[in-house]
Amino acid sequence: MSTRRLRSEDYNDYSSTEASPDSSPPEGLSGFSSPSSYQRFGETDGTTWFQTLIHLLKGNIGTGLLGLPLAVKNAGIVMGPLSLLVIGIIAVHCMHILVKCAHHFCNKHQKPFVDYGDAVMHGLEASPSAWLRNHSIWGRHIVGFFLILTQLGFCCVYFVFLADNLKQVISAANATTSFCDGNATMVLAPTMDSRLYILSLLPFVVLLVFIQNLKFLSIFSMLANLAMICSLLMIYQYIVRGIPDPSSLTLVAQWKTYPLFFGTAVFAFEGIGVILPLENKMKNPQQFPIILYVGMALVTVLYLTLGALGYMRFGDTIKASITLNLPNCWLYQSVKLLYSFGIFFTYALQFYVPAEIIIPVAVSQVPERWALWTNLFLRTCLVCATCLLAILIPRLDIVISLVGSMSSSALALIIPPLLEISTYYSEGMHPATVVKDVVISLLGFTGFVVGTYEALLELIVPTVSNATSAL
Repeated sequence: MSTRRLRSEDYNDYSSTEASPDSSPPEGLSGFSSPSSYQRFGETDGTTWFQTLIHLLKGNIGTGLLGLPLAVKNAGIVMGPLSLLVIGIIAVHCMHILVKCAHHFCNKHQKPFVDYGDAVMHGLEASPSAWLRNHSIWGRHIVGFFLILTQLGFCCVYFVFLADNLKQVISAANATTSFCDGNATMVLAPTMDSRLYILSLLPFVVLLVFIQNLKFLSIFSMLANLAMICSLLMIYQYIVRGIPDPSSLTLVAQWKTYPLFFGTAVFAFEGIGVILPLENKMKNPQQFPIILYVGMALVTVLYLTLGALGYMRFGDTIKASITLNLPNCWLYQSVKLLYSFGIFFTYALQFYVPAEIIIPVAVSQVPERWALWTNLFLRTCLVCATCLLAILIPRLDIVISLVGSMSSSALALIIPPLLEISTYYSEGMHPATVVKDVVISLLGFTGFVVGTYEALLELIVPTVSNATSAL
């Protein structure tokens, strides 16, 4: 898997900060975990605790956040937040398992760093099953496959998100005013199909991914971060004003829609791929466990509040992205444009990971004079593939739920507990730990199967309450 590539200096460009304090948290944090269990990489130019926290927040906050109010609707105003909290706790625990197993193999094999794919491969090598040991390399391939699937799925989501928001802004442009007391954006002018908006974005996205220098992209990444932060602040200040009586909201929704909630929730919490590169890049990696828990606690609070408050604010009219519920005035239309600006440039950063896994292998098979053209051709093909999938599935809520159920659940919930069992079973594990890991993996697998099925069924036979018009 190519998360190893992200541990180098290039990774810093994903979430570099202009001004980050060089100071570290109190010394007490260093004792959170045994220093001997940490391996070093790049001590001199490593990231500070604050930079790592920003990286962690960025790796977990994206379009999934804006889809959580609809996810809460699919679970119920009581069941939704409770389930979101449980999934968040389990996801963070799985991140901790991955870090612990990676440290174990660093010590065992005397390596400075192992990535997600390495950890699973070494875990299978340590398995008591001879068949798994003989096929341990498939652990790396499986992780790489799901990473590619997840990242390209994110890119599909970005296409649909951009198209939906641009369509709404353009369709209401002629009647957009400075009056912001309304609670919904009305489509006031005929406009083209959402699929045509997706297709019109294709040339710009292709040109964007031709930029392969992450240091250059980091400038736009910083602007995108600022735009998304401003947008979130504006969204929060709007939804907390005038929340109606929530007594009419469904407490526990029908179980048929719960798998759609699961897919969206796992999609939102799927940041496990950046955990090992972040920990390895730190100046003082002993501080990483507390940063992981603090950072993910902030993420969970953000998810819970936006999901619950967003559903309470808009009720059954909540759309696939909460930005689509903002009123028809220039202030909130600019919020949609700002967030879309941020998502557009985030596409290149999400695309970088699968491109770095797929393209170097293909380029190495052609003569050097064709290397550049092969590189650009494959980049174009990958972008066109994500665009085609977005056109085939132009419903933002279904795309998010499908990606979350199919790929994110494997990386975030299914694989880490199985990795812990294969790593430590031969060395002796408490039966309760084995049961816990099996239960988590079964939960993830059930969500994988049922969530994928319900998302595909909703795509084929949409319900009236959840269907989002693509026209």
